[in-house]
Amino acid sequence: MSDDTEGQPGVGRVEAFSDGVLAIIITIMVLELKAPEEPGVEHLLRLWPVFFAYALSFTYVGVYWVNHHRLFSHARRVTNGLVWFNLLLLFALSLIPFSTAYLGAQHFSRDATLLYMASMLFPALTYIPLQNVIRNTGANTANAETYHRQTQRKGVIATIIYLVGVPLTLLSPWAGIACAAIVAFLWFLPRSPIDNLFGD
Repeated sequence: MSDDTEGQPGVGRVEAFSDGVLAIIITIMVLELKAPEEPGVEHLLRLWPVFFAYALSFTYVGVYWVNHHRLFSHARRVTNGLVWFNLLLLFALSLIPFSTAYLGAQHFSRDATLLYMASMLFPALTYIPLQNVIRNTGANTANAETYHRQTQRKGVIATIIYLVGVPLTLLSPWAGIACAAIVAFLWFLPRSPIDNLFGD
């Protein structure tokens, strides 16, 4: 694949393909929400683990979609690194519906939560090289540099929180889930406490 001939139209195609994959991932997750056969609110309430797992994963995938869009706004050309690291990220995200369904079905058991934490950590690790490629080959402006500096810093901290969440899950599955929720919250905020701490 040429690094020079595709330019912005090629970047747009990669982003459009990614948007489609992320939409399919969310669709697969919502299809896992099975309505109870028995009537009554009490039967719906018994499905709270499934709904909670779906809501957390929906937020997580949504955060990736937003940040993927912002990241690609700084991309200027298609490179082999961009294409393959983007596919690796999409592969990592495509595993989330399975771990989400397992987490809900197993009512947040330790083993299910460990698998879920792994499915959270995997995309975080694959996002780092993708951003490095775009930082090195994309827009060379002050705004772009500020964006990369802030998000890469936040990404490192998020990865550390996930890594801490794995041993905490062995003590309590809910401690691991709390770590995943904290990461989603940090990325959801336009300006997180991490940005305020470093002052840029």
